[in-house]
This record gives sequence, C-alpha cells and structure tokens, in this order.
Amino acid sequence: MRERGLPGTGLRLTELGFGAASLGNLYVETPDEVAAATVDAAWEAGIRYFDTAPHYGLGLSERRLGAALRGRPRDEYVLSTKVGRLLVPRVPPADRDDDIFEVPGDLTRRWDFTRDGVRRSIDESLARLGVDRIDIAYVHDPDASGVPGAAASAAEALIELREEGVLRAVGIGTNSVDAALHLLSETDIDTAMIAGRVTLLDHGRVEELLAAAGTRRLVAAAVFNGGLLAVPRPASGAHFDYRPAPDELLARANRIADVAQAHGATLPQAALAYPLTFPGVATRVVGMRTPEEVSANVALATAEPPAALWDALRAASLLD
Repeated sequence: MRERGLPGTGLRLTELGFGAASLGNLYVETPDEVAAATVDAAWEAGIRYFDTAPHYGLGLSERRLGAALRGRPRDEYVLSTKVGRLLVPRVPPADRDDDIFEVPGDLTRRWDFTRDGVRRSIDESLARLGVDRIDIAYVHDPDASGVPGAAASAAEALIELREEGVLRAVGIGTNSVDAALHLLSETDIDTAMIAGRVTLLDHGRVEELLAAAGTRRLVAAAVFNGGLLAVPRPASGAHFDYRPAPDELLARANRIADVAQAHGATLPQAALAYPLTFPGVATRVVGMRTPEEVSANVALATAEPPAALWDALRAASLLD
C-alpha cells in the first residue's frame, strides 16, 4: 500500500485509510467478532492509517479499534481521533443513542471546544483506545455545533498539545469548506479532513482548499458521497450525503459511469481514485464494516483508472 506524507509532521499515511464509524454501530449493529475481523483484514491488506472519534457509537468505535490494534507494533500505524464532543452520563439513561448509532443510551454528547474540554477529550480517547499516544487529532464538526469561535478555540488547544509533544499533527474534520478554509488560513494546523467535498460530484471548491493548504496536504473522506458513487450503476433511491439523491445528481452520476465504462473502469473505482489526482491530497478515508468491504475497497484502490478518463470527463463537462 503506497503512502503519502503529511509535510512537517513526520507522518506518512497509506493512500487508503480505514474509517471506523461502522465499528461504532453506524445505522446497524456490528458484532464484536466482525468488527475485530474487519480491522484484521485491513491490516493484512496493508492499511496503516486508522481514523475514529468519540462521536462514533458513544466511544464504542474507539474501544473496538484500540482492542483490535492491540499487539500491533505502534510505530507501524497512524491513528487519528477527534475532539469537540465530550461523552457524559445521560440522566436519566435512554434505551438507545438518540443519534445514528445503534448503541445503548447511557451516555450523551456535549459540545466542548474549550482548552480544558479538548484536553479532557484527548485523555479520555487515550483511555478508550488503550494506547500511549494519538498521532492526529481533528476538531470535529465545529461548524455544526453552533458554538461561537469553536473551531479556533479547539485548534489553539490542539496546537498547544502538539507543541507539548502529546500529538504529532492537528487539523479539522468537517464537511464545511468554509470551516476548513478558516482554520487553514488563520491557524497553524497541519491538515484538514474534508468529507464529501473532494468527490466526482462535489469538487467545485477544491482549488480554494488546496490554495489555503499550501504545502500541507488534505485528507479526503466520504468520497462516495454517502452511497451514490459506491455502486457501478446508481438507481432511484440512492443517497447523496445521506439524503435521497436529487434526480439531476442521479443522472450525472450515471453519465460519469458511462464515461468510466468506456474507459474500462467503474463509477466507484473512479470515485475512489479521483481525490488522489491532486498531489495536495494525502489519502482517502473510507468506512468499512466487514472484511468483505475491506477487500472490495482495497481492490478498487489498487485498480486505478486510465489517465485518459479524467480528460474524457472534463471534455464531457462532468468534471471542472
């Protein structure tokens, strides 16, 4: 598995990263043994970048990922998590989480981007993961919190931890281009994880992001836009950014699939390859729930479309 570096950090990320939201029972329950087998399959396939967050399953994703990586040489993989949501007891407890994770509702999330909150979040993530260090910490969805100054406050706290040697790199994890641009332009963060905005169907502001990043590299997440680009021929009912896809986007995705097919490629293959056409993108983080999904994504990642595909898509006005 090839790697790309994050300049100035000493970190190198495999060009395919493991997104661990599914380990937190995203939408449906995943048995413990399947979660462990999925991480094992990713490791055997050569994936060495793993991303999680307290938000994912109220800490379940962090606990499962840490357990699955235990015993692996710590210097051989890069681990990232996020700050901004503290996990606190829910009073009274609920039967289930009130978000999109199928887990018990004994905890709840509380927005906290303060210096103390960020430090507490990192300490608690270290405990759940069972590791002695976290390589990258992202400010998670500050734009969605409604908290004034959230992004800048948390970034300052993370930079302080980086300067103390607690973290090796810091960034923002968001689907908001404006939030990422703000921190890339105004603070000394090392990277930005951009969800859903460096994709075949949504890339209109990539040049702005790359210009703001300068010599830094971005991390592309949600490259399938919530499912629409994940199958060779999306049909009615497919989702874009986790909502039903509008007819015009469905039609556009199928036109891209036509061009890809003419060049011996598939829509998901092109969708996964597209972010790495930019030298300023370090890796793609993809959610994987089962060993079979790991195998499928690795196969897509290692079967690159011909370079002529991108010119053909531009000629058809399907890429900027």
